Amino acid sequence: MESLQRIYGISFPDKKELKEWQKFQEEAKQRDHRKIGKEQELFFFHEHSPGSCFFFPKGAFIYNTLINFIKSEYRKRGFEEVMSPNIYNSKLFITSGHWEHYADNLFAFDVEKEKFALKPMNCPGHCLMFAHRSRSWRELPIRFADFGVLHRNELSGALTGLTRVRRFQQDDAHIFCRPEQIKDEMRGALNFMKSVYDTFGFTLKLNLSTRPENFLGDIEMWNDAEKQLEECLVEFAQPWKLNPGDGAFYGPKIDIQIMDALKRPHQCATIQLDFQLPIRFNLNYVTGEGDEKKRPVIIHRAILGSMERMIAVLTENYGGKWPLWLSPRQVMILAVSSKFDDYAESVRLQMHEAGLQVDLEKDPGLTLNKKIRTAAVGAIQLHPRCWGERGDERDSKHPHTG
Repeated sequence: MESLQRIYGISFPDKKELKEWQKFQEEAKQRDHRKIGKEQELFFFHEHSPGSCFFFPKGAFIYNTLINFIKSEYRKRGFEEVMSPNIYNSKLFITSGHWEHYADNLFAFDVEKEKFALKPMNCPGHCLMFAHRSRSWRELPIRFADFGVLHRNELSGALTGLTRVRRFQQDDAHIFCRPEQIKDEMRGALNFMKSVYDTFGFTLKLNLSTRPENFLGDIEMWNDAEKQLEECLVEFAQPWKLNPGDGAFYGPKIDIQIMDALKRPHQCATIQLDFQLPIRFNLNYVTGEGDEKKRPVIIHRAILGSMERMIAVLTENYGGKWPLWLSPRQVMILAVSSKFDDYAESVRLQMHEAGLQVDLEKDPGLTLNKKIRTAAVGAIQLHPRCWGERGDERDSKHPHTG
């Protein structure tokens, strides 16, 4: 039996465009996060845990710095951090609808004749937290934030470095609000997102995805929600496009793409309205008009998205040359000979106590020039500083530039 072979090709109208494409490909190759991650000892993968990343200390520093950055913003913006279980009975995902539509992506297993699964997202657990006791209209909006570990059973052929993994964390948050609060909460979510992306120097592309044909729920609620989202985008004063019919069946959404240094788009942030989970979990709040109860609306919201994927995007965007606050190698101390090692170590401790990420290179087998080159390859953000006899004799706190 003959087999078919697919061959791909690419052509260009002139040599100039060919050279530009080749230049782009070479630049992308040099910025590849897998290459930089290896060179800077940030992370690695192993066949014994495919799709789950091992982060070295310097990679873990970047990871934790990003999380702490978002946590500090949460405190300013009225989000409350929660912690939820990693393992749930399958009954939870049957209630949420994920078992029907997402079962192939769940890591499921049997426990005492019951089917359980690792959570692939936080929203069902947050619904349980909201429903744990009765809620008043005065409490809303409630903003739950969760950095819990998530697992999704991605196909092995789809796993690609940090951009597609099986184990990850994200800056996941769910806002439970009254329908009339949607506009204010969406406005806050957009401003939060822009503040974070401005920190990284990203430009944005926004799309409003509206009611699909197979939508669920009350059409008047959909129309009102879409109107509020459109008004938010107009006020946001950033270019946006309308994607009619491209929303999820359970609510309209705003899709956000960021553009990196090579003008490549990445979708990390999501702002999604959800009218269906409150129904599935029978969520409600007391309105204040007698015993009347109404259903809240849920806003699913992430800015960085998967921390792993964002680290891949940032690594390639910066080409491994991290901004100082995010750099795992902020300072490299180079002693010109082994007799200055003790003094160099004392300076390292002073800088470390000041909150800097400091490396000390004292390999006697390396020349000074080799040490400086090593510091440059490691993307050190401050100029390498070298200690010689002049600095040591004066017990100088201001090292000399080599």
